[in-house]
Amino acid sequence: MTILTTKYLFLYDMIKMKNILFIGAFLGAITITNAQNKTKISDNVIHLLKKKKAYNKADNFGFTVQIYNGYERTAKSKRAKFQMLYPNVKTKLVYNEPDWKVQVGNYKSRLEADRAMLLFKKEFSGIIVVPKGNKTF
Repeated sequence: MTILTTKYLFLYDMIKMKNILFIGAFLGAITITNAQNKTKISDNVIHLLKKKKAYNKADNFGFTVQIYNGYERTAKSKRAKFQMLYPNVKTKLVYNEPDWKVQVGNYKSRLEADRAMLLFKKEFSGIIVVPKGNKTF
């Protein structure tokens, strides 16, 4: 064989190996992608997650801070004062015969509600943390 033929055979073998490596890498990537797609969440799990999100958004979950419990006129004035001081915090006026309650905030944990209560205590006295959804308070 001549040097030229040997050189061409060498280049031919290199191109072949390059193509084999490329095809191998491509097939490996497809296998990895398919393995990742096999972990599908069932429809029941998705339905339960949506239900839990809706439940958590409702007003009957978590904690709130009650800043007043008493007469209607005073409750409305306390609520107005609170809204002026903390405009980004949700306020709610609740009537449980015979008392009016001013409840503020929507907190997922007791710890968050306690932290907020410490902040609000600077302006309001006699405030407490109340679990949401409990109509006896």
